[in-house]
Amino acid sequence: MDTFIELRKIRCYAYHGVMEQERRVGNDYEIYIKVKYPFSEAMETDNLDNTLDYAALYEIIHREMEIPSRLLEHVAGRIIRAIRSAFPLVEGGILSISKQKPPISGDIEGASVIVEW
Repeated sequence: MDTFIELRKIRCYAYHGVMEQERRVGNDYEIYIKVKYPFSEAMETDNLDNTLDYAALYEIIHREMEIPSRLLEHVAGRIIRAIRSAFPLVEGGILSISKQKPPISGDIEGASVIVEW
């Protein structure tokens, strides 16, 4: 059986971007994460110790988003490394980070990086 923890539409304001102004002014971001985690024992025991605490997962993402980076790819890499460090039983996942108002001339809803690991 495959089991996953998923957090959708995590919203935050952060200071990432290649241009200095992006890192000074900031932007709205939306994050999605789906983590493969073996929590079948929690399905039987009803014990938090047998699963991944999604509040702790949220805090990792929020903490890493607070650190300015030039590239969203770099932010994604930091988030994944921090998750793997905190939760060694994680078997992989999907992470999407979307900048809601990228500095692109034209009508665009957002720009994203997506990593499946």
